Amino acid sequence: MMWLKQFTARQWVLVALTGIIIGGLAYGLKSGKKWRSSVKADKILVEKSARRLTLLRQGQALKTYRVALGPNAAGHKQEEGDGRTPEGRYRLDWRNPQSKFHLSLHVDYPNETDKIRAGERGVSPGGDIMIHGLPNATGALGSLHYLRDWTAGCIAVNNDEIEEIWEAVDDGAEIEILP
Repeated sequence: MMWLKQFTARQWVLVALTGIIIGGLAYGLKSGKKWRSSVKADKILVEKSARRLTLLRQGQALKTYRVALGPNAAGHKQEEGDGRTPEGRYRLDWRNPQSKFHLSLHVDYPNETDKIRAGERGVSPGGDIMIHGLPNATGALGSLHYLRDWTAGCIAVNNDEIEEIWEAVDDGAEIEILP
């Protein structure tokens, strides 16, 4: 045990940080029991400022998740490439089981109002707004991905969570995205 006394304070900090990182990765790799609801959600509520997504059935919360958004999350999406997540009422209109982000659910942005606003400014409103998991081959990050907003304007959860959401909602479900 004499070797323990040879560590400097800086080395102890590095050991502690390494343990935290390895523990976080191990937590991300764990395969725990997934939540399964006996009822389907009829609506998804996203509260951008709280970084929260809630599955709802007839106004009652079924389950809540933390989310990561785009790097410029504040405000309604104005144009392609602005890093914002749209705000308003939309629908989930299709799903991609072959997504490069471990499953993705497409939000039917832009709507007619979004197209008109962008057209008035002479820009593209953008599109391909999704609720998705982590990029393929990075699932081990698990919940560590919440440490910063990293999407291009999408709504991201970890891979276990997108699998739960995928099963809990059908195409056509409403999604309301609040500031």
